[in-house]
Amino acid sequence: MPESNPSRLRPSSLLTVASAIVLVGVEVLAVALAAGWAIAGLFQLGRTIEFIFMGIFSLLAIWAIIGFARSALKIEPLHGSDNQG
Repeated sequence: MPESNPSRLRPSSLLTVASAIVLVGVEVLAVALAAGWAIAGLFQLGRTIEFIFMGIFSLLAIWAIIGFARSALKIEPLHGSDNQG
């Protein structure tokens, strides 16, 4: 029976976390850009305000992505044995 090496990186867990972060990150960033575009267009605020809204919402999205990544990395065990059973 092979011993579990706690410092061994688990590629499957790393791939899972990285994929989730990319998926959630792209969705959140797309929503932020679309929200800035939609709000500025709805109230006819002009191109400059549209870009300002998109920038502000993108900063909020990046903050949310970082929070999600930190949580995902805490929950998913990236080190240890690859064996599930």
